[in-house]
Amino acid sequence: MKIYCGTDIIEIQRIKNSIENLGEKFLKKIYTEKEIKYCNSHKEMKFQHFAARFSAKEAVFKAISPLLKDKYEITWTSIEILNDNNGRPYVNFVDFSIKELEQIDVSISHCKEYATAMVMIICN
Repeated sequence: MKIYCGTDIIEIQRIKNSIENLGEKFLKKIYTEKEIKYCNSHKEMKFQHFAARFSAKEAVFKAISPLLKDKYEITWTSIEILNDNNGRPYVNFVDFSIKELEQIDVSISHCKEYATAMVMIICN
């Protein structure tokens, strides 16, 4: 059993600027439809939620990168950050799976200026 982790932090203003300047082009490149719908549902706080998901995707990639070894073609939308019925975030891989991966856990947090995420994976 091996354990890997990934972490990331991002300025919310950076994501807000990208969304305001690039609009749908940026959103569709980085986020899935489910993520866009979820973040937009948070009205005034939507940029914090977009930034948190961006940070989580970065943290996921950092954690799984030792397993990739050119076997997988990963895009931003290959990693989807969703919430369960209790609001807890989880990772959904879109159109691919990593056979060595046994478990993945993500934690997301944000404040007025920053969003951060931490991911832990267990693999065989």
